Amino acid sequence: MSGKDSPQNVIKKFQNRQKMMPYVLGGLAGALVIGGIFIIITVLGGNNKPFSGLFSTKTPTVTVTATPTATQPSPTPSMTPTETLTPTPEASPTPDKPFQYVVKEDDNCWLIAFNNNADLLYLQQINLFTDPLNTCPISPGDIIWVPAPGQKIPTPTRVPDDVARGTRYDYIIQSGDTLASIASYFNSTVEDILNYNRNIADENSIDVGDRIVVRANLITPTPTLRATSTLANQTPGLPSPSVTATP
Repeated sequence: MSGKDSPQNVIKKFQNRQKMMPYVLGGLAGALVIGGIFIIITVLGGNNKPFSGLFSTKTPTVTVTATPTATQPSPTPSMTPTETLTPTPEASPTPDKPFQYVVKEDDNCWLIAFNNNADLLYLQQINLFTDPLNTCPISPGDIIWVPAPGQKIPTPTRVPDDVARGTRYDYIIQSGDTLASIASYFNSTVEDILNYNRNIADENSIDVGDRIVVRANLITPTPTLRATSTLANQTPGLPSPSVTATP
């Protein structure tokens, strides 16, 4: 029986084990109960209850990073300027014959002629400003005649010397005429003009636009203008004078 336990020892060890078994089972049962209670508390209590941290698993937080999206810039509308129509000023028509003018303060004949591009001598002539001591007798408010721009004193062409003596012309008196000047143009005489035009009562009173008969080349030398000759009474704007020869 050497090397082996005796039956008494075996029985004794078995008995000892039997005595310890309730303690072992009780410990296991207690551990199971405590573990079950702990699990129940953790499940029911959530993250805000005690002991929840012992069984909690840290869940990684997903971080969403906003990626900037390329934005196509919208074109900025440009303001289109609205065309403004500017009315074209109408040019004042240039007079083609003498016109009436109301004299203003500080006016004089030279200034009126200059401002209207008119001939000064013609302005004085058509207004009968013949007084050598007062060549511009005007006052504010007076109405005078002003020649058209560029209009000059008409100068009739002298009758050629080869025209037959006594050839008769129908002549329309024009601005600036006197019987003496008409006689000079036609190589005639004032007396002959008066003789052929009985309607002229006074040689110093003739009117622009009147038609008279003049005989040409009655004399060879040019007669001297009479000092008493008077310009024709003015009626500006009449048609240009015409001369008609009558054989």
